[in-house]
Amino acid sequence: MSTTTFAIRRQAPQGDPYWQTFALEIDPGQTVLDALNQIKWYHDGTLSFRKNCRNTICGSCAMTINGRSALACQQSVRTELANSLTPNQIAIAPLGNLPVLRDLVVDMTDFWQKLAAVDPYVSTAARQIPEREFLQSPQDRDKLNAAGNCILCGACYGACNAVEVNAAFVGPHALAKAARLVADTRDSATPERLSQYNNAESGVWGCTRCFNCNTVCPVGVAPLDRISEIKQEILATAPVASRNQDRPLRHRQVLVELVKEGGWVDERKFGLRVVGNRFRDVAGVTSIIPLGWRLVRRGKFPLRFEKSAGQAQIAAVITAVQRSSQLAR
Repeated sequence: MSTTTFAIRRQAPQGDPYWQTFALEIDPGQTVLDALNQIKWYHDGTLSFRKNCRNTICGSCAMTINGRSALACQQSVRTELANSLTPNQIAIAPLGNLPVLRDLVVDMTDFWQKLAAVDPYVSTAARQIPEREFLQSPQDRDKLNAAGNCILCGACYGACNAVEVNAAFVGPHALAKAARLVADTRDSATPERLSQYNNAESGVWGCTRCFNCNTVCPVGVAPLDRISEIKQEILATAPVASRNQDRPLRHRQVLVELVKEGGWVDERKFGLRVVGNRFRDVAGVTSIIPLGWRLVRRGKFPLRFEKSAGQAQIAAVITAVQRSSQLAR
């Protein structure tokens, strides 16, 4: 065994955060949770963190490890040392986007309230309840597998850029659960759900597509993919007469336009074209000014934009697909 340094971000209920380091003799094959247990049992019994099953299914030990949301019981010391920017040191901090109660323990109240906001239960209000159970085909049940695997650990929420700058956004965890209900053939509230989720701030259009949620999810739920599925349902069920003025449709159209123009999305133009409708929607432009200011203050607003190296090829592919789609009609 070798000596590994663990730098832990600590904070008392009424105090300021600070970093404390612990040097441990630990087998690299052991987990970060094993290291935290060793610190608490033999070095400092006041260290606070959550844990439960230690089998990567309860989600209790989600925290920030080397700058990335993860489950402490899932990450090995060896893997985290390989990912660390500081030689032979692992940095551990509480989840982001949530108030710290003590050390690595965060207040999950906002997380649970936003989950409740999407009404994450199958609705049968408009259906006759059968005598025994609702039956589904294996094919219909398979549609629920990805979102159904969510263990509500909070890793995606802690890593979400949209949550950081927009308090109204319900979060990737809630929308992943929402996608499960939209896909569930037993649910009778799909139109109402799609109307609720079709919101520029709290709903699916508040997602910034940063991909962090997919990257950190410990069980492969891929929340960003689930959010995209809800968007597809919204677009597929939107009345044809209203589509030219529909913000969700503009969202997709502008996304394609910007990728075609620059190879990737110029976020400076995206909000103005989608929410502000190219300055034609004064209320929309006004609504995004506070968000833009928060992005500037936190250093998340890009001041420059450069086209990707393969922009010409990307534009050619998009043009070919668009022509093919027009011919197919």
